[in-house]
Amino acid sequence: MSKVGIVTGGGSGLGQSTALRLAKEGVNIVIVDVDEEGGNETVEILKEAGVDALFVKADVSNAEDVKNYVDQTVEKFGTIDYFFNNAGISGSGKYFLETDISEIEKIVGINLLGVLYGIRYVAEVMVKNGGGSIVNTASSAGVIGQDTVVTYSATKHGIVGLTKSLVAEYAKDGLRINSVAPGPTETPMVKSYFEANPKMKESAESGIPQKRLGTPEEVAELVTFLLTGKAEYINGEVIRIDGGFTNTKF
Repeated sequence: MSKVGIVTGGGSGLGQSTALRLAKEGVNIVIVDVDEEGGNETVEILKEAGVDALFVKADVSNAEDVKNYVDQTVEKFGTIDYFFNNAGISGSGKYFLETDISEIEKIVGINLLGVLYGIRYVAEVMVKNGGGSIVNTASSAGVIGQDTVVTYSATKHGIVGLTKSLVAEYAKDGLRINSVAPGPTETPMVKSYFEANPKMKESAESGIPQKRLGTPEEVAELVTFLLTGKAEYINGEVIRIDGGFTNTKF
């Protein structure tokens, strides 16, 4: 019987690439995104790849929207085996004291509350059904401090703590919960950030020992490994995928 996965932020970037990689493993997938066009596009590609797929529009910062995408997944497929808890935004790139309160609230709502809500409802299904695997998207900014992304960094540090603490509570119930911490990666979100802050791209590339940005496909390979049975004894880890970027900082 085919496994079932949910991918939030699946309309582009890391979410889309991971969904397509999971399809190669025969996983049926529910794509969650606020972007209908991108989400439906991913679903069409997945169906062409031979798996069943469903798009659910959701604002992950809204708990009712989150409950709805979980309910729709269970209604269609009966269970949830894998969850890539990935949706997020970066922000304007302003220094913290110049950042509007509304932006702070939006970033925290999507990046941290959205991840918490997702696990709250997905893990409930997984525990009831005997277990499952979750991967959260943290960031290099979740393991070191970085300027111009203070609120974003705070949310990603929160995801790291969430990952470790949930394992302490629910590993005994069959849950595996890990996080990936990508460095600067060629996603639409990062490209938009660098377009608004061009000096940051030069700084990022020069600060990465491998002298290039990562690709969504590279992150997708790691996420797929962590989600599937190939990583059964990896639990509570935050795995950096950043070309050595964070290893050179502290």
